[in-house]
Amino acid sequence: METASIQIRTASVADAEQILNIYIPYILDTAITFEYVIPTLESFKARIRHTLERYPYYVAVEGDRILGYAYASEFKGRKAYDWSVETSIYVDRECHGRGIGRLLYDRLEEALGKMGITNVNACIAYTENEEEHLTNDSMYFHEHLGYALVGTFHKCAWKFDKWYDMIWMEKMIGEHVDRPADIRSFKEIEDECSSGRLQREER
Repeated sequence: METASIQIRTASVADAEQILNIYIPYILDTAITFEYVIPTLESFKARIRHTLERYPYYVAVEGDRILGYAYASEFKGRKAYDWSVETSIYVDRECHGRGIGRLLYDRLEEALGKMGITNVNACIAYTENEEEHLTNDSMYFHEHLGYALVGTFHKCAWKFDKWYDMIWMEKMIGEHVDRPADIRSFKEIEDECSSGRLQREER
């Protein structure tokens, strides 16, 4: 796997166009996402901005080119679900097989762990019979990273004139204590990391 030249950094709104260009083929050509319509650039910028208000959003870059991205989002809106998140990842379809997905998820889980998150959950399109619009590579990828299947919703999504299943997979990344501390924001974690880097540079 070629990963030495790849850097993982926090996404910004300025990255929206490159990130959207990675996402568009998944909308048009695959059932990996059940979205039908390409978001406008402005609405996609708003998605990134909204995520970064609370959760991590990372991009994998090589030079000036973004090769993939991963982020966390709210699992459920109720307070009791604060310690759980949903994860999402998309890699440029020309860059599969380079280990980019693992790099992104490793950084994502590291940040989520520092925030106090205990459960990461992935919502994944699934098909009994793999075909041009959907294989089960995403399920196998998550299995390889330690996620376990916890549920299947049968024939719940219609795209490309076909019904698709959806599965949930989960992974525990933190200890489930009796009195968990409140979740910290991603911005707080980033500020601490930036402060630490500045202190090291000043020495």
